[in-house]
Amino acid sequence: MNDIKRNLEKILSEIPEGIELVAAAKSRTAEEILQAIEAGVKIIGENYVQESLKKIEKIGHKVRWHFIGHLQTNKVKYVIPVYDMIETVDSFKLAKEIDKHAKKNNKIMPVLIEINSGKEPQKFGIIPEDAENLIKEISTLSNIKVMGLMTMGPFTGDPEKARPYFIVTQKLFDKISDRNIPNVEMKYLSMGMSNSYKIAIEEGANMVRIGTKIFGERKYI
Repeated sequence: MNDIKRNLEKILSEIPEGIELVAAAKSRTAEEILQAIEAGVKIIGENYVQESLKKIEKIGHKVRWHFIGHLQTNKVKYVIPVYDMIETVDSFKLAKEIDKHAKKNNKIMPVLIEINSGKEPQKFGIIPEDAENLIKEISTLSNIKVMGLMTMGPFTGDPEKARPYFIVTQKLFDKISDRNIPNVEMKYLSMGMSNSYKIAIEEGANMVRIGTKIFGERKYI
């Protein structure tokens, strides 16, 4: 049994039913991703458009593809035809571009709103206080659909320190769910990575993004 399969068997046995696993595959080869798919992964997350397009062409759509990196507006046209979800929408400008290209591709694009739960100036994402207004704006667009929230939380060696940021995002998720905004379905709360996914699940995440714990330490390319 190879390491990827062994790692995934352990992770999948620990994740409660109803939690979706996104295998974060930035800088991983198509061969490594195929091993993960064979071991049971159903969603692959990618951060870089050009790098991922080559892998998607090679692997195809035997899995769902989620874009989990910062998306520039000029790259949207490449992402819409091949991705199943964009997890990192944080502005109306980006949402409008997604809507425009989704219309051209005759599809409704599911997205998550990226929350900058730590209010870190160097990070992408919208601060929690501004999220509801952004979601209301996006809900008026016809070819994009808000399906939930995503947060990174400040990176720290101690996963316990991420808990307050997961709590903030989960409360926001519930608040927006209660608003019953038309064209918004608050279905997914994407929080937690390799070092913090267990705490994220405790705080309400139903989608986790795990890379290193599946594939091993990243080999930069």
